[in-house]
Amino acid sequence: MEERTAQIDYKLLPLSWLYRMGTDIRNKFFDWGWLQSKSFNLPVICIGNLSVGGTGKTPHTEYLIKLLQNEGLHPATLSRGYKRRIKGYLLASPKSTAQQIGDEPCQMKQKFPDIQVAVDENRCHGIEQLLKLQSPPVDVILLDDAFQHRHVKAGLNILLTDYHRLFCDDTLLPAGRLRESAKGKSRAQIVIVTKCPEDIKPIDFNIITKRLHLYPYQQLYFSTFRYGMPVPLFPQVARSRQTLSWLTGDEQVLLVTGIASPAPLLNEVKAYTQHVHLMAFADHHNFSSKDIQQILDKFRQLEEWKRLIITTEKDAVRLKQHPDLPEEIKPYIYVVPIEIEILQNQQHNFNQNIIDYVRAHSRNSSLPER
Repeated sequence: MEERTAQIDYKLLPLSWLYRMGTDIRNKFFDWGWLQSKSFNLPVICIGNLSVGGTGKTPHTEYLIKLLQNEGLHPATLSRGYKRRIKGYLLASPKSTAQQIGDEPCQMKQKFPDIQVAVDENRCHGIEQLLKLQSPPVDVILLDDAFQHRHVKAGLNILLTDYHRLFCDDTLLPAGRLRESAKGKSRAQIVIVTKCPEDIKPIDFNIITKRLHLYPYQQLYFSTFRYGMPVPLFPQVARSRQTLSWLTGDEQVLLVTGIASPAPLLNEVKAYTQHVHLMAFADHHNFSSKDIQQILDKFRQLEEWKRLIITTEKDAVRLKQHPDLPEEIKPYIYVVPIEIEILQNQQHNFNQNIIDYVRAHSRNSSLPER
C-alpha cells in the first residue's frame, strides 16, 4: 500500500483543539435541534468531504449528472459558487462566466447545458428557487460541497476521502486539513475513497475498509480517475492533434493547473513525455494579467514546433474567458477531461443505489421506469 502523504503541523495542534471544540459544539446544536435543518420534498444528494482541498467532488458530481440524465431524469446542481464575485442566488445561463458563478459551476453548465446549474450561499434559499422551475421541473438536486452546510438535510450524503490522505489519517485545521472531526462521517450513507491508483491491490481495499471504521448502515466504494481524450480549448484555431498517445516523447508540454492536487495529472502527462514544465497555481486561482504574461513567457521558452499547453477543465473555464489571453497561444491549448470509474466491479451496484434512492423519494410519480 502506498505511503500516506498527510502532513500534520504538530505545533498548531492546540489551535486545532480549539477549532474542534467549535465545530463539535456546532454539530451538537444541529443534532439536538437547537439549530434547524430543513428537508425538502424531492431527492437531495449531497456530495462533500471532511477536508479542505480536492477530493474529486466535481468529477463525482458530473458522474451523477450523467447517470441521472441516462435515466431520463432532470437533475439540478447547487453550490455556493466559490470565489465568484456576485453574491446571492443566480441561475446559470450559457453566457454565465466564472466570475459570476464560480469556475466549477461554469464548467458543469458548459458540459451539461440542458441541466439547471445554480449558485447560492444560502442552500435552503437556492433549493426553494430551484423548486419553482417548471420547464422542466427539477427531479433531483445535487449539492456540490455542502457536507458541512447542515441547514439543509440531504436525503443522501456521499462523503469523499482522498486515497492519499484518508480522513482517518488527518487532523483538524490548522494543523491538518479537516473541516470537522472524523466523527462527522456518521452523517454519510455512502463513503467513496477517491483517486485510487489503477494498480491498487485487493489487500489495500481490506486495509482501508478496516481503518475507516464505518458503520453497518454505510456503503463503501472506491473510485479512480480516468483521463479522457484532450480537446482543444479553441477548436476553430487548434492544431489537429487530439490524444495524449500521439506524443512521441520529444514534445515540450507546459502544464498549467489551478487545482488542489496537480500530481495525478502531472504523472499522467509524464507517462507520454518527460519534457513537462508545471506551472501550478492555487486551487480556484483567478488568473491575473501578470499570470497570463508568465504563461506566455514560459511557452515561448519551449522549443518551437514541439510545444503545447495542457490544462484542466476547471482552469480552462477561467483561461477561455480571460480577456488578456493572447492569440499566439490559443492554437496550442488542450484540455484533459476527467471521468470517474467505480472500482471492484461495483459500478452497477453504486448506480442502482443512487437510482433507487431518487425514485423512492421523488415528488414526480410519472418518472420513467427502467
